[in-house]
Amino acid sequence: MKTITKFGLVIFTFAVTLYSCKQAGATAEEAIPENVKLEKSADTIANLVQKKDLNRKFIRTADIKFKVKNVPQSTYAIENTTAKFGGFVTYTNLQSDISEKTKTKINQDSTLETTKYNVENNITIRVPNTQLDTILKTISKQIDFLDFRVIKADDVSLQILANQLAQNRSTSQEKRVQKAVDTKGKKLATIIDAEENLNAKKEANDSKKLENLSLQDQVNFSTVTLQIYQRETIKQEVVANEKMHRQNIGSKIIDGLRTGWYMLEEIIAFLIQLWSLFLIGIMCFLLYKKYLKK
Repeated sequence: MKTITKFGLVIFTFAVTLYSCKQAGATAEEAIPENVKLEKSADTIANLVQKKDLNRKFIRTADIKFKVKNVPQSTYAIENTTAKFGGFVTYTNLQSDISEKTKTKINQDSTLETTKYNVENNITIRVPNTQLDTILKTISKQIDFLDFRVIKADDVSLQILANQLAQNRSTSQEKRVQKAVDTKGKKLATIIDAEENLNAKKEANDSKKLENLSLQDQVNFSTVTLQIYQRETIKQEVVANEKMHRQNIGSKIIDGLRTGWYMLEEIIAFLIQLWSLFLIGIMCFLLYKKYLKK
C-alpha cells in the first residue's frame, strides 16, 4: 500500500512540473515583442517571394551610346570582354565618315591633303543573362562621355506558360485525331479532312514550341546594342602631284606673290608676339627721358 502511495505521489509531482513548464513556455512566447514577430513574419514572406521570383523569366536588353577616345581600340576591348564572359558578337559595323576634305598646293611637285572624319561603330552582342551586369560595368571603363543608357527587363513568364499550355492542348488533340484517322478513317474524303486537321494541329504545336525556344533563348542571353564614336579626327598628308608639267610665267608670278604674302603674315605674327618687349622698351625710354636726362 505504501508503495502504491509513493508511486502516485511521484506521478502527481511529475504532472505538476510538466504543467509548470508549459505555462512558462507560453509566458515566454507572449513576452516576445510584437515587432520581432512581425520582422520574422516579414522575413518569411520575403523568402517565399524570393523563391517564387526564381521561377520568373525576364528578357533583359540594354541600349547604350557613348563617346570613346579611340573607336578601334574600344571595339577590340568590348569584343574581348564579350568573349571572356561567354558571350558573342552578332553585328559590328566599324566605319569612318569623311566630313571635309581639302587640298592645298605646296609647290609644283606636292600637295597637302587635309581630311576631317568621324569614326564610329554600331555593335550588337549577346551575353549570358547572369553576366549582363558584370559586362556592362566592364564596358563602362571605355566611356569618355555617356549619351544615354537604357536597360529593360520584360517578364515573359506568363507568355511561356501560355505557350506551354497551348502546346499541351494541341498535343492532346493531335493524338485524338491521329487515333481517329487510324481506327475510323475509311472514306477518302474523311481521311483527307482528318489528315489536314492533324497537320494543322502539328503546325500549331510546333509553332508554340519554337516560340518558347526563342523566348527561352532571349531569357538566357541578353542583347546589348552599343553605339560608340570618337572626337572628330584631322589627318594631313603630303602627296606628290601625279603630272609633272612646266609652269608658265603667270603661275610663277602668282606663286611668288602667294609665297611672299605668307612670309609677310608670318613676320607680322612674330612681331605681334613680341608686343611685351616693345612695351617694356617704350617704358624704359620714357623713364630715361624723364629722369636721367635731367
